[in-house]
Amino acid sequence: MAFTTLVSTAETAGHLHDPRWVICDCRHDLANHSAGYRAYRAGHIPGARFLHLDSDLSGPKTGLNGRHPLPHPSTFGLRLGALGIGNDSQVLAYDESGGVYASRLWWMLRWVGHTNVAVLDGGWQAWTRAKLPFTVEQPAVEPTSFSVKPQTRLAVDSALLQANFGARKALVLDARSSDRYRGENEILDPVAGHIPGAVNRFFKQNLGEDGRFKTPTALKTEFSELLNGHAPTDVVHQCGSGVTACHNLLAMEVAGLAGSRLYPGSWSEWVSDRRRPVTTGATP
Repeated sequence: MAFTTLVSTAETAGHLHDPRWVICDCRHDLANHSAGYRAYRAGHIPGARFLHLDSDLSGPKTGLNGRHPLPHPSTFGLRLGALGIGNDSQVLAYDESGGVYASRLWWMLRWVGHTNVAVLDGGWQAWTRAKLPFTVEQPAVEPTSFSVKPQTRLAVDSALLQANFGARKALVLDARSSDRYRGENEILDPVAGHIPGAVNRFFKQNLGEDGRFKTPTALKTEFSELLNGHAPTDVVHQCGSGVTACHNLLAMEVAGLAGSRLYPGSWSEWVSDRRRPVTTGATP
């Protein structure tokens, strides 16, 4: 059985010794870039490999391509192979931030043609609450080859969004907190506000009080209200740098609303060109 969205702690525990499964620890802290690896070294799910947001899940920055630009697909494929991830692997990603960084890996694997990837629902907190095993031992990794099959349709660029201003075919969903969206409290980027026409959906709204994703029915109801008649394939997700937007994209897939796309450069790329329009205030 292939898992393509979410996996429970119990299902993961049952596959700890399955050679087809590769578990990836994606813990990260935007304010302390070494915190994720330190947490991994202090304890992780047995067999888990560590992937860093900046060095493994992002490419070189130019000043014009955002804070977390995508790496070249071939570069990413080589890294996957070095971690022992092959085209027949079932990948399971987790973090301790509600699935934000794990969903970035989830989306990136789909972007290079690998659909057997899922996120641990509830993340590290759910694993430890269940008193499941963890270790400080580094896994013995056997490198393999990963064949990249780029899925360019999954991503859009700034040109498409600018062309959308007239047609208004695409619905842009902004995953940042409402205060950042409105331009009231920008803490990471040099310009405050949002892309004109974008609608706000803070990624944390996808989670219940227990830190797990809401039910598919609840998510479908909430996103359908936001879509307001738009097809899922007309939805473009963005955030500050193309990370938390993946959480909304995953939530839509969980809800059965498949086919939405990501603007990887997101707000940090958008405002790198001051000629691009900016809006402040509440959702239109």
